[in-house]
Amino acid sequence: MNVAIKTPPTAIPEDYWEKLKLILAAIKFLLAAITIARNFLARAAFYSFTFRRMKQKAYAAAGVDIDLGNRVKATLPQLLASTQRREVLGKVGGFGGLFALDVKKYREPVLVSSVDGVGTKLKIAFALDKHDTIGADLVNHCVNDIAVLGAEPLFFLDYLGTGKLEPHVFTDIIKGFARACAENNCALIGGETAQMPGFYQAGEYDVSGTIVGVVEKSKMLNGQKTIRRGDVVIGIASSGLHTNGYSLGRKIFFEQLKLKPSSRVPGSKLTLGEELLKVHISYGPLVQKLLKKFNGKSDLVRAFAHITGGGFVDNIPRVLPKSLDVVIKKGSWEMLPIFQIIEQKSGVPDDELYQVFNMGIGMVSIVSADKADAVLKFIKAQKHKAWIIGEVVKGKGEARVE
Repeated sequence: MNVAIKTPPTAIPEDYWEKLKLILAAIKFLLAAITIARNFLARAAFYSFTFRRMKQKAYAAAGVDIDLGNRVKATLPQLLASTQRREVLGKVGGFGGLFALDVKKYREPVLVSSVDGVGTKLKIAFALDKHDTIGADLVNHCVNDIAVLGAEPLFFLDYLGTGKLEPHVFTDIIKGFARACAENNCALIGGETAQMPGFYQAGEYDVSGTIVGVVEKSKMLNGQKTIRRGDVVIGIASSGLHTNGYSLGRKIFFEQLKLKPSSRVPGSKLTLGEELLKVHISYGPLVQKLLKKFNGKSDLVRAFAHITGGGFVDNIPRVLPKSLDVVIKKGSWEMLPIFQIIEQKSGVPDDELYQVFNMGIGMVSIVSADKADAVLKFIKAQKHKAWIIGEVVKGKGEARVE
């Protein structure tokens, strides 16, 4: 006999509904708290992002656009690829450029450094809005300065300061640096770009560069010890003003003669602006070839002098012994049309002209008299115009133009 046992219904506690209401209220409160917290975090992130953007925009509004600078600099690795040497370590953009000198190539390596700028030649670049030659001017000038000691370039660092960074101008300047560094087998391993609003006039900038090279100590040129009475001075042609004398040159051409950058230069196919922007010639590769061919057991090539600011008068004495002078003969070389105008129409005395301008001679080499013709022939074979322009005589360490 089966007996069904029925369970009596469970009675609902008297406080059931009150507790359920409290639980539902607690859930509702928790959901509301979560929503508030999410909104708070979202707003905090938004305000933080907005504040950061406001700070960047404020700096950009003050004239310094960091984001633009970063975008422009991002193109550097590609622009500088042609300047790489195997000794370069690391990448562009670090706190310092790295160069591992191969000391096995030298017995006593001597590092040679120089720093320079382009000067007021920049004013011509501004006027023509042409900036792809300025960087090459600077590199070549620095290469020449260390070449007179017999040094070959290793690496170069540049500086560019401007009021407002213009991407196309920056790119053109760097292209000039890179092209000249590649031509001189010199690595471009770093630099600095400074945006300084209010410091420069609109559309203007300044550049400078530092070069480091190396020479074997026993092969370092020292004209003060090697130059002899009777040695011959060979002048190697410049392309024009190079990077010196532009303050006086601009005054002569634009203020005194009332010419314009677009004016034609008699005897030249170029405009005045184009003539004034001709790139400073690099004599570095030529110097190395001359030393390799003529300076072995004896110093047949005694010295070089880079004819920059100070012209013949101030630069040649830098390599002379105290007991010897150099006499430069006027008319012994072909003077470029740009210098003919300066000489004939400026009204500036010749003594000053030959102390300010290179007058068509960018580098002089002082050589043994018995090898002068051979050296001259070799220089011409390297596609440089050159002439015998003077001699070494007894004196007191001076240079004069007669």
